Amino acid sequence: MSTTSNVHRLLENATFQRMAARKSRLSLFCTILMLIVYFGYIGIIAWAPQLFSTPVSPGETTTWGIYSGLFVILFSIAITGVYVHKANGEFDRLTREAISEIGEDLS
Repeated sequence: MSTTSNVHRLLENATFQRMAARKSRLSLFCTILMLIVYFGYIGIIAWAPQLFSTPVSPGETTTWGIYSGLFVILFSIAITGVYVHKANGEFDRLTREAISEIGEDLS
């Protein structure tokens, strides 16, 4: 059987379509969250920079801007970790199931 027909069979497989739809929803959700956090951060820098220059507590040199920047970095790492965990776990499992349903070997 040709590779092209195997690809078409895989794309038409219900398990694969379910996996692709879930992966697309997760990707869109993560993208929207990241855009909200990033553009929120940039928006505060643009329209209310005094918020980031405010010390965390009186007499301290550490400002809210430092913690906000750290939050953006850690949030992006965390959301990437969530996506990778799902992609390497659930989505890979569903892809293997779909491939086995059409009778193809994973190797």
